[in-house]
Amino acid sequence: MLHAILMALRMTGVMLWELLWALCLGFMLSAILEAVVSKENVSRLLPDSSAKTIVVASALGAASSSCSYAATALARSLFRKGADFIAAIAFQFASTNLVVELSVLLAVLLGWQFTLAEFTGGPIMIALLVLLLRATLKPKLIEAARRQASQNLPGRMEGHAAMDMSLHTGSFWGKLTSPKGFTSTSHYYWMDWYSLWPDIFGGVLIAGCLAAWVPQPWWAGLFLVGHPTLALFWGPVIGPLVAVLSFVCSVGNVPLAAVLWNGGISFGGVLSFLFADLIILPILNIYRKYYGLKIAALLFVLFYASMSGAALAVEFLFRALHLIPAHGHARVLEESVRWNYTTVLNILFLLASAILLFRFLKTGGPEMLRMMDAAPPEGDHEHACCHHG
Repeated sequence: MLHAILMALRMTGVMLWELLWALCLGFMLSAILEAVVSKENVSRLLPDSSAKTIVVASALGAASSSCSYAATALARSLFRKGADFIAAIAFQFASTNLVVELSVLLAVLLGWQFTLAEFTGGPIMIALLVLLLRATLKPKLIEAARRQASQNLPGRMEGHAAMDMSLHTGSFWGKLTSPKGFTSTSHYYWMDWYSLWPDIFGGVLIAGCLAAWVPQPWWAGLFLVGHPTLALFWGPVIGPLVAVLSFVCSVGNVPLAAVLWNGGISFGGVLSFLFADLIILPILNIYRKYYGLKIAALLFVLFYASMSGAALAVEFLFRALHLIPAHGHARVLEESVRWNYTTVLNILFLLASAILLFRFLKTGGPEMLRMMDAAPPEGDHEHACCHHG
């Protein structure tokens, strides 16, 4: 038993070391985007669920780059401020599935094919979801959801979602290189680390335990490896269910996705698992608080269907283009920490993170973090904007 625990912990530590520079890079790029792209008045750009508005919502969501909890809270905030419900949901999906930190981790752990598949399947999933929501959401249901949302019941990370520390004037480079831009980037960077480290550590720990303890034949049986045709359709169905039960969301689910891929789940199964970070059990409970039990149940069914459908569509597309890599190539099973390019990159990004941490501490960062889990009052964004020194 002790040997098994030590093996799982060693695997967890090695995976965290392998992922460290990629996480830092992803969070830095995300922080830069958030520092120069303002979320102010986003709700005014989402007045309906037309194709044009959904494209705008997806682009804004990708630029906002939030964790699953913050994205869910921000979608409710936009809805309360007058945004169309379907457009707000599209924004929410894009802000967790079409983001730069996820693409970096996928490329490092699973390969560029999965990064391409994520950015191919994400828009397909959003399109399917919009069609399903239009077909099932009646005005009476939307009005009931709006009444429930107006009660401002706390979920998680409403304070994070309400913060807008972006700069509103100047060119991209001018905003980025200004003292305020540096401050804003440092705040977003460490806010992301603060909000996501439980999911990242939890995801890596679960992945390390499963990689160390679960034998390959068990995975093969679960994913129907011996029945290729059936496994093709089974993967996108079982993938979201594994995500729901794992409780891991955001980028924390990438290491576990690598374990599933090495275990034999289909390409589409990995994608559906990655898409399903917005239907884990804690977030489903938040939907119940935000919109009511009936809407939460409907969202779960429609989300599940769109995730599985998009994953299956990408599976067929990538098979036709011969873009699906071989199983078992994921880097989640590195044996030990070595002196190589990973170590060099980790040292460089740790130094950069230390510089951002110094700026963060000198400009009121700890005070900002204390606001993150506080539910904002009726004014939402207005109270939470960061004041730069």
